Amino acid sequence: MSVFATLVERLADLLQPFFATSATAAAIIAFTALVRLAIHPLSRAAARGQKAGARLAPQVAAVREKHAKNPERMRKALMELYAREKTSPFSGCLPSLFQLPAFFLMYHLFSSSGIGGEPNELLAHTLFAAPLGGRWTDVLGDGGVFGGAGQVYLVLFAIVTAVAVFTYRMTRSRLAANPLPAAGPPGMAAMTKFLPLLSFGTLITVAVVPLAAALYIVTSTAWSAAERFFLYRDMPAAGALANPL
Repeated sequence: MSVFATLVERLADLLQPFFATSATAAAIIAFTALVRLAIHPLSRAAARGQKAGARLAPQVAAVREKHAKNPERMRKALMELYAREKTSPFSGCLPSLFQLPAFFLMYHLFSSSGIGGEPNELLAHTLFAAPLGGRWTDVLGDGGVFGGAGQVYLVLFAIVTAVAVFTYRMTRSRLAANPLPAAGPPGMAAMTKFLPLLSFGTLITVAVVPLAAALYIVTSTAWSAAERFFLYRDMPAAGALANPL
């Protein structure tokens, strides 16, 4: 983790002339953008995979109906179908899986009181009036919702809400344009009704993690929404099951 801390500190040093006391917060945003840029090829591959999956939906439904009484034969037939078309039903999960280590590193870095036996000085860095190692519950007890630090969280909550509403509408419209086949897995229809609401769960995450990790989440979520809009703009129902993070 000390190597990761050094990376954040170096980025903050580079950005300090532009962002002054909020340079570390800017470094976290820049780091998140670099992570998302690095995994963008995976996102493009996931988009191709999900488009292929949508194209194969009628064939998948036919296989499920044909082998409904033989789950093992159904699984084998589906795997053969995906292999023949050179795609995977799990391709959309790759971008989220590959960025999880970066998020957990950020979370632990700003949750640890020490690094390499030394006090963690990053905890004292701020975004305006809000400490990067603090949480929203700390804000409620120190200045309240409309205090200096509270206003920082209000802006983050507003951004997350705007992104969540955008993602919700996009997902609902895509599901309406191309609903899942009736022969889909049991419970899938109920899950897809709940799925668009998952974006709003980010509000809870932002409220409970350290501010530094919240910045990572907000930046990554906004990136995901924009990325998904452009990657799936030529396919009305594609990406409906993509992870909001």
